[in-house]
Amino acid sequence: MKKFADIRCRAEERKGAAELKKLLPAVASNRKLKAISDDRYLSMMTRCINQAGFSWKVIENKWPEFEEAFFGFDPRILSLLSPEQWEAYTSDRRVVRNWQKIKALQENVFFVQEVARKHGSFGALLANWPASDQVELMRYLKQHGSRLGGQSALWFLRRMGKDCFILSRDVVTVLNSIGLDIASNPTSQRDLKKAQAQFNAWHEETGLPYSHISRIVSCSTGENYL
Repeated sequence: MKKFADIRCRAEERKGAAELKKLLPAVASNRKLKAISDDRYLSMMTRCINQAGFSWKVIENKWPEFEEAFFGFDPRILSLLSPEQWEAYTSDRRVVRNWQKIKALQENVFFVQEVARKHGSFGALLANWPASDQVELMRYLKQHGSRLGGQSALWFLRRMGKDCFILSRDVVTVLNSIGLDIASNPTSQRDLKKAQAQFNAWHEETGLPYSHISRIVSCSTGENYL
């Protein structure tokens, strides 16, 4: 099972080769990542943060109201809101009225602006960060952003098209099965770097994007049969 070809074979047996191919996530080019405007990155950050602990479907259905309430997530407009205006969102039925999640957006407005000031745009930061060093990108998002640790950061990257692996339960199960001694919910730098090294090895072996490797691995085990 250490050879990725064996893992892919298992995934194809479970899903079917054609169906597995359909499940592979889209990966944006560096040019496309740079072309995405900062408001879209801020929007997706906020969506992933709000979906943590909530039904994803509920947040998806409410998202047009979020966009309206938060001025299309334009950092320039949001940076001008007063503390009273931010606090008023705790009574706004268009959004999730959770102060910690609202405060995260308030803080991430300035995070996105600071990154754009240093790199030209938020997309430029992601585009220039190598997939082979994803763990450091995760640490950067956690340290400098608000509530952008763990799965929220990973899903934010994936849904914006950044090439990245997701450490889902099934992916960790496979990593454990090939001998990686990491926790079932890997959060330590030790465990994350072990996972990164294995994905780097699989990428060298196959030439596939990290996002595709991650999805194939997740389909090779668990209850997600076709």
